[in-house]
Amino acid sequence: MTSYIIRRILIGIVVILIVTIMIFLFIRLLPGDPLVIYINQADMQEMTEEQLYDLRVKFGLDKTIPLQYVDWLGGLFTGDFGLSIYYDVDVGHLIKERMPITIYLGVLALIISGIFGIGSGVICALRRGTWIDTVVTFLANIGITVPSFWVGIILIYLLALKAGWLPVTGWTSPFDDFWLSLKKVIMPVLCLSLFSIASLARLTRSSMLEVIQQDYIRTAWSKGLRERMIITRHTIKNALIPVVTVLGLQVAFIFGGSVLIETIFNIPGIGRLMTQSVMQQDFQVIQAGTLIIAVVVVLSNLVVDISYGWLDPRIRFD
Repeated sequence: MTSYIIRRILIGIVVILIVTIMIFLFIRLLPGDPLVIYINQADMQEMTEEQLYDLRVKFGLDKTIPLQYVDWLGGLFTGDFGLSIYYDVDVGHLIKERMPITIYLGVLALIISGIFGIGSGVICALRRGTWIDTVVTFLANIGITVPSFWVGIILIYLLALKAGWLPVTGWTSPFDDFWLSLKKVIMPVLCLSLFSIASLARLTRSSMLEVIQQDYIRTAWSKGLRERMIITRHTIKNALIPVVTVLGLQVAFIFGGSVLIETIFNIPGIGRLMTQSVMQQDFQVIQAGTLIIAVVVVLSNLVVDISYGWLDPRIRFD
């Protein structure tokens, strides 16, 4: 197990390194000069060549692209993400302020996805052909096809503007006002978890139906074991193997989807920060935000791979 974890960590480091190269190069292919956005047109005309050069030195834009990459990569090992061109503050400070918000929404969405997605899939498989199975399967098919940002707009219109039940947009920390914070995160978390709930429900239902037909399940029934014991000890545990794989992939969808959802609901998280940074060509912020999301995805995949050994004792990591 230890050697397998070490190999997976090394592979993850290589993947993250490749991601850093791709991020760094693709961002610099964008047309335009970020200093033009940083400085308004009037100030640009008044500045001398020496002042413009000093700004390029300040943000590290005076060096060649390979040297800029080496400096940025070296700074990552010391926790230095660089200096934001637009905000003129340390990128690490911006990440520290906004990352907890995105993690809070993402973890809530992941928990809700797992509970409702897996739970509804199990119920559909055990009650196959009933009205519950038909309704949940129909809703799951709709949930997979509906764009999350469109759902967000519809929820704002119905629940906030028309009914007045929930605040329209914004963010409040649960440590400041728990109930107001709960109201404000209902719609964003629902939008983030909608696709995951639908996909997990469908996959869990299919996996459960496949496991139920196995010989060892028939043997358990023939021994007279109780239904609860058969489902919890034999059926669900084996059916969760493919589900856990998809659940790990949902982390990428949830944290990647936060870019749109946080923008729609005006939530000051990493997703909204990256959206603004793309418009402002703030290289350092885009690089740091994308790298953090990549690290989260790699770590989630590592946890999924390790969990296989617990779900299926036949799997060995030698």
